[in-house]
Amino acid sequence: MIEALGYGFFQTALISGLLASVVCGIIGSYIVVKHMISVSGGISHAAFGGIGLGYLLGIDPLTSAFFFTLAVAGVIWALMERAKQHIDTLIGAFWAGGMAFGILCISLTSGYTPDLFSYLFGNILLVPPNHLILIAFLAVIIIILVSLLYPALQAVAFDQEYATISGLPTRGINLVILLLVASSVVVLIQVVGIILVIALLTLPAAISRPFSTSLSGLMITSTIVGMFLTTIGIFISWIFDIPSGSSIILLGVAIYLIVTAGLQVAGRRARS
Repeated sequence: MIEALGYGFFQTALISGLLASVVCGIIGSYIVVKHMISVSGGISHAAFGGIGLGYLLGIDPLTSAFFFTLAVAGVIWALMERAKQHIDTLIGAFWAGGMAFGILCISLTSGYTPDLFSYLFGNILLVPPNHLILIAFLAVIIIILVSLLYPALQAVAFDQEYATISGLPTRGINLVILLLVASSVVVLIQVVGIILVIALLTLPAAISRPFSTSLSGLMITSTIVGMFLTTIGIFISWIFDIPSGSSIILLGVAIYLIVTAGLQVAGRRARS
């Protein structure tokens, strides 16, 4: 296992996992607290439409997915402000529509699409070194924006109606978050893929939430948990020769179930 650290691609995978954990820890915490998991799932699956469009137009699929996903996030934001009573239906439409559009574009593309499986399920062991720059850049942007907007983000996350009455630009803040979610999804596609990216965004925050008393504390704890999941998941993937994305997510699910069960047992003992 130690010899794996001598390989350049393995080192790149570990670094990308650590950087991705920063993105997931911060954005994922807000998603969990704000109950935006379904919205984020709709955006992440809609990204497949951008992948398919890239293949059809003959351009880089990730570049196409980036702009396509930003556009989808903008449309979702605009419709959310006007269709509050039908948000689940709205998200479901984008969730299925994005996937269907991607499949249609790929079916119209001539030739073979060899990287399609990696976009769906990812492979952190195959992340190119130049992709680290994108993840690091996004992480820095997120840290700066969250630091500047933290009071407003915290107010909107826990009580949006009160934040609106207080004069905070809640609509603008929601748009910024959706655009950051969209950017995070595209950057994380090569790490765990479109299918699993929403799990990587939310599992660290879900595991950390019972142990955090503030949004900032949750973001820090989630980042640490994410680093643990990605690092151990990568080593598990290497040892047992299994898909890295699956090992990371299944490890997260196992820890989440253990934490949930432990809290329930502790709660019953406290009541008794």
